[in-house]
Amino acid sequence: MSNPHFHFDLQASDSACCARAATFATPHGAIHTPTFMPVGTHATVKGVTVPQLEALGAQVVLANTYHMFLRPGAELVAAAGGLHRFMNWDHPLLTDSGGFQIFSLASTLKLDDDGVSFSSIVDGARHRWTPEENMRVQNLLGADIIMQLDQCPPYPSTKEDVAVAVRRSAAWARRCRAAQTNPRQALFGIVQGGIFLDLRLESIRLLEHAGSEVAPFEGYGIGGYSVGEPHEVMFETLGAVASALPADKPRYLMGVGNPTTLVRAIGLGIDLFDCVLPTRTARMGTAFSSEGRLNLRNARFARDFSPLDPLCECEVCKNYTRAYLRHLVTSKEMLGSTLLSLHNLHYLLDLTRKARAAIQAGSYATFMESWYNSPAAHDF
Repeated sequence: MSNPHFHFDLQASDSACCARAATFATPHGAIHTPTFMPVGTHATVKGVTVPQLEALGAQVVLANTYHMFLRPGAELVAAAGGLHRFMNWDHPLLTDSGGFQIFSLASTLKLDDDGVSFSSIVDGARHRWTPEENMRVQNLLGADIIMQLDQCPPYPSTKEDVAVAVRRSAAWARRCRAAQTNPRQALFGIVQGGIFLDLRLESIRLLEHAGSEVAPFEGYGIGGYSVGEPHEVMFETLGAVASALPADKPRYLMGVGNPTTLVRAIGLGIDLFDCVLPTRTARMGTAFSSEGRLNLRNARFARDFSPLDPLCECEVCKNYTRAYLRHLVTSKEMLGSTLLSLHNLHYLLDLTRKARAAIQAGSYATFMESWYNSPAAHDF
């Protein structure tokens, strides 16, 4: 039985590739895909206010369950009325399960088929998460879209180790599905399998079986990519993985925010993306642009009074010069990080808006070719 609070409407596709435009309805509004989702790990997109995110056209923001669980605590967030009220964001929200963060701290965890024990990065305290406990925490946080607890193997890993992670993640997906009882939260299963296509396809089969036993997942995340492998290695299997997923559910490529990778992955049928890249690179003084990446620390920008990107229509590019932005960056002024974050977020959000328009016009293959031949693609 489908969840009446969520609906995925496929509106257009490009016959020359697998790109698609859709709308995913949630209790806090519709998400028009493809789109990029800014990451607000601690219930805040670093250096950016909610009104600024709204002005950028951000449709959905992420928070991280692991970090919110440790500080300030899921119970406190629930007492505040949930994440939406706590961070004053009255639009769709997604919480990552925190599984990636836990497994990235491999030296502190103890893993078994029942769950995972780990140490807090805040105070060293030991905690235990089962799939059921993870669902309880995400229910308290109250996001519209929640992710199953999964095991994300590092790269490189042996095929045997990845196979164990696939089967454990599928078993946890079934337990998450059984434990998740709030119909106003969409639960996404997560496809694992590393670089091994047969394991990726097995992961999808096991997730669909888990959904048929309990209740269907409202969407699917594709995890275990962008964990150290070259992007070309990811693309050896990503297309087949996307095509094997149900056509009537959103597909979310987790942790990917490279502009050229977005353009290519949209062509394979991916709907949703997230990554800390636009704000993290901004804090390093780097901007996305139609000329490729710009390192504002470079001395060549010291007397450059042109816009950051002459082809960009964001408020930063309309109002500030490269010379001024370089001054902020080299002076370590916080405004520099904020302005570059706003620009980089606009860049990715605008890129996905243009991609959606191209799909609706039936010209996405041409859009991709134009992107690959542009200077913007050279540094990505």
